[in-house]
This record gives sequence, structure tokens and C-alpha cells, in this order.
Amino acid sequence: MTFKKISGKLHLWLGLSSGLIVFIVSITGAIFVFQDEIRDLTEPWRKVEVQATAPLLPSRLQAAALATHPGIAARDTWFTYFGPERSATVFFTDKSGAPIQVYLNPYTGRVLHEQDLRTHFFTIVQEIHMHLLLPEAVAKWVVGIGISIFVVMLGTGIVLWWPKRKQERKQRFTVKWGARWRRVNYDLHNVLGFYVASIALVLALSGLFMMYPWMLNVTVFAIDGKWPPAPEQLTPRIDTLQTVPTAAQPLPDVAYRTIRRQLPGTHMLIISPAGTGKAALQCWAYERALHYYYRSEFFFHPTSGQLLRTTPHSQKSNGTRFSDMNYDLHTGQLLGLGGKIVAFLASLISASLPVTGTIVWWGRRNKKKKPRPQPALSAQG
Repeated sequence: MTFKKISGKLHLWLGLSSGLIVFIVSITGAIFVFQDEIRDLTEPWRKVEVQATAPLLPSRLQAAALATHPGIAARDTWFTYFGPERSATVFFTDKSGAPIQVYLNPYTGRVLHEQDLRTHFFTIVQEIHMHLLLPEAVAKWVVGIGISIFVVMLGTGIVLWWPKRKQERKQRFTVKWGARWRRVNYDLHNVLGFYVASIALVLALSGLFMMYPWMLNVTVFAIDGKWPPAPEQLTPRIDTLQTVPTAAQPLPDVAYRTIRRQLPGTHMLIISPAGTGKAALQCWAYERALHYYYRSEFFFHPTSGQLLRTTPHSQKSNGTRFSDMNYDLHTGQLLGLGGKIVAFLASLISASLPVTGTIVWWGRRNKKKKPRPQPALSAQG
């Protein structure tokens, strides 16, 4: 068999085996791309009026958020400041196990909205996109293998698309809209598949990087020339046998003030739970709200609040910066609104490819099964 025929067989059977996964993951990805813009229009509690006063400290926001949830440990809450024009959030898990996100006015501490994330539309869409509502351990293989197959199919698709003769090239770049519907469907599968291949490859690989960290580590190694340190190596170790003074203020407040002094231009700030005192408190500071690329990490002692380590964005290696960039690359927001539009269209077209491809296969299958007309018998016979 020729290379092109082998590619055709692979493209067919791999496509049939992974088509449903690719369709679901792609269509939910297209929906999720503009989730921030849609939520800003439909959820008024995400925005607030800018005030001349400074935002409240995390402990003040925490007290307001937990006022109606007695018994929730203060050390188990997350804090996020989204910038001057946006509400702040406090995240925790209630006694029933529900993930609760409380939106507050960062200047007054007034509770604007409380959301059970289990019923939030975009949380459900994200869960379908990442796990197909399957257990995470199972989804890692089902979704991961399906998207890996899709990457292979993009390569075999280009092989099948590639014209043998120069005069065929123009035809491969355009859809023959005036033809019969089967021909239009065939052109949509081939032409749109070619145009979207490179962008779909970036989206698929960046998604696999999130699902399989070792793949991202290999890429970072290729960029930096050395294997990236594991997360536990980046986190300072806490000597629990050493006696240290207890911070005079709540630990999240200490972290908030320290970061604001060192990086006054920070727009978005995430503070992790203080925990049990055996692990460092970690914080992430971002230059732009809702953008996750330009970020610096801070680690604080869980008892004294002493700043243990800082990893500024400016001091990160190129490989680490690429790793930080991965989410924004996957969603298209690395390039702003234009990037999101491209990611949306690429996801939508990727979702259409299993559909148009299945129609092509089904049409050819039925054509082969259709009996050939028998010649008429001679009158003299």
C-alpha cells in the first residue's frame, strides 16, 4: 500500500473511533472561549464601581462571606482580587461538599452574589470539556487518547488533502457551493480541515499539556535545555519543629500587604488557603485581570507570614514563561479578542469535521453496497 492509502485507512478508522469525543470537546471548547464576555453581560455582580478608597483586606472579605456559613474554617478559603473595576471573590467548600463562590464589593465588603459552582453553566461546560463528566482518572485516558488521535488525524488529513497535480490546487482551497450536497459536504470536510489544521493542532496540544504535565515538561526541556523542577521542588519546605513567632495579623492579610508593596501594579491576585501550617501559603500576582500569562509567585511561612520565596515573571526562563502561557494560548486570549475569535472558529470547525467526515464515509459505504443494474435480457434469449 502507498503512504497515502495507509494515511487514508488511519484517517478513516481513527476518525470513527474518536469522532464523538472530538465533537464534544470541540463544541464545549467553542462555548467556553467567550465565557468571561458572556458572564460580564449576564452576571452584573462581577463588576463594581471604582472607588477612591483601597480594597478591603482578605480577612474583612472572609468575615462577610462566611457570615451565613458558620463552622467553615477560615484557613480553608481562597481569595481572588480581579482589579479595580471587578468584584472580589471568596471560595470555599461548605459542609455538604458544595463548592461555593461568594462575590463581594472589594471596597465595602457587601456580598453581591453567592454561587454554587456545581450548578453554574460554564462550570458544567468546562467539566464536560475536560472530563466528559467522567471520573478524572478515567477521563484522563478517554479524553487524552481521543485528542491524541485527533492530532494524528490532522497529519493524515493534510496528507490526503495534498493535491497530486498543480491544476488541482485551486480546487482544494475552495468549496464548490453549486455542486450536489454530498460534494459540498466533501469540500467542507477537506477545505475547512486544511484551513483549521495548524490552529487546531495548537489548541489540541495545549489541551494535552494540561492533561499530561510530562508533555509540557518535555516542551520546556526542549526550550530551556534542562528539565523543569517539579512543583514540590519550587515550594519552600517548612520546618515544623522550628519555633517561629505567630503573625500579628491574619496570614492572608500579611500576604496581601506584602504583594501590594512589592508589585503595586498587580491587577489580579489569588491567595491560596492558609492550610494546617505544614505547607507554605502560595499566592499568584497577575499583571492583567482574567489573563494568566504574566504572573509572579509568592510563598509565605504558614505561621509567621515571613516571605520565603518570590518568583517574578521577569526572572523566569523562556520555558517557564511558555508553561505559564499555556492556558491563555489554549483559550486564544493570549492575543486578545482577535485570538478568541480565531480559537472559537477553530473549535467550531473542529467540531464539524467528525460530522462531515462521517457523512463522507457513510455515503461511500452505501455506494459500495448499492447493487449494480443488470443488463436487459435479449428477446431472443
